[in-house]
Amino acid sequence: MYTLDKQGLQRVRIIASDNMWEPISFFMMIDSELHKVVNIIGAHYPGTKTVANALATQKKLWASEDYSTFNDEVGAGCWARILNQNYVNGNMTSTIAWNLVASYYEDLPFGRNGLMTAQEPWSGYYAVEAPIWITGHTTQFTHPGWHYLQVDGHLEDGGSYVALTDGLGNLTIIIETMTYCHSQCIRPPLFPFIVSPQKATFYLKGSFVSKCFLCFLSLQVHEGMFSLNLDVDEVYTLTTLMTGRKGTYPDPPQSKPFPSNYKDDFNIRNPPFSEAPHFADQTGVFEYFVNTSDPGDHIFTLRQVVVQRPITWASDADQAISIIGDFKWVNVTITCDVYIERPVNGGVFIAGRVNNGGIYVRRSKGLFFWVFADGTYRVTSDLSKECFYHLAAFPVSQN
Repeated sequence: MYTLDKQGLQRVRIIASDNMWEPISFFMMIDSELHKVVNIIGAHYPGTKTVANALATQKKLWASEDYSTFNDEVGAGCWARILNQNYVNGNMTSTIAWNLVASYYEDLPFGRNGLMTAQEPWSGYYAVEAPIWITGHTTQFTHPGWHYLQVDGHLEDGGSYVALTDGLGNLTIIIETMTYCHSQCIRPPLFPFIVSPQKATFYLKGSFVSKCFLCFLSLQVHEGMFSLNLDVDEVYTLTTLMTGRKGTYPDPPQSKPFPSNYKDDFNIRNPPFSEAPHFADQTGVFEYFVNTSDPGDHIFTLRQVVVQRPITWASDADQAISIIGDFKWVNVTITCDVYIERPVNGGVFIAGRVNNGGIYVRRSKGLFFWVFADGTYRVTSDLSKECFYHLAAFPVSQN
């Protein structure tokens, strides 16, 4: 933090450690300097729970990565439950969804695990999924700077509620009654629980007693008290704001499969070092590159721009790989022109029927055709080059 401040970055704050509550909160309790520089404790997939040490630090607590669930009705229920219960059970004032928009091939790991889906740039099709509407129950009726009120938050027959205010008299209450079968997130495991239809009564105090709520129900508030009949697997928002409305969006373009015949010479004059359309880098980085040394047909190329393996957190592959096309393809013809910039130890492969990507790319199976700068080639059934069909030598051009 001292170095950040010295460089004029006083507004930068540190979130640690984006793992679990321990051991970072324990070390913050015994290390005053660490406690001073960490502003927020962030945990990944906390399961709505926190630990005593994290609470004892009196720092803000965030679910700094959460959700990661298929965005169907169960995904919407997961999101609704943890948005409320991360605060109700764990005092977390921020829940960050991974990921916001699923814009990658569906057959890659965690397909359709965003709050919405936009995975067809060739057609422009997108899908506004159920978790988007769940998000709107909170975000349409609160604003940055609002804070949670300290209430119990647990409903008598299951479910939860949170209350937020802007400190200026406005109040928003979000209620969820998600059942066990309709709200299981991808992780951590969820212990069974029961939610039943119920009548919930709320008591307002202080300046909120005289407030009127905007909602679509016939809601009578009498001397700060009102009751609601709550069904299961429902989300309700009550607010004093006169803003917010049912969400709408234009019809997206028609969904289409990836083109069965596709060619790219990268001659679209995009800015150098930008990404190429439809390529999904799995390990390594591939970007547009202007090859000024070639006056012919290959001025514009797709180049592997990072050639040193970085420090990684997942079981990535030793070789850089970028995926394009349709995972359902079986009979395909693949051709490309390649220039090996490092003729001493360089090489390249093209592959078809690749069945894995993302954090599982190391175990990818398929048909891999390897060409090496020393004039040899190899055909293998996996990315490790260990399971091979044939090995021979023949004259190989570097283009």
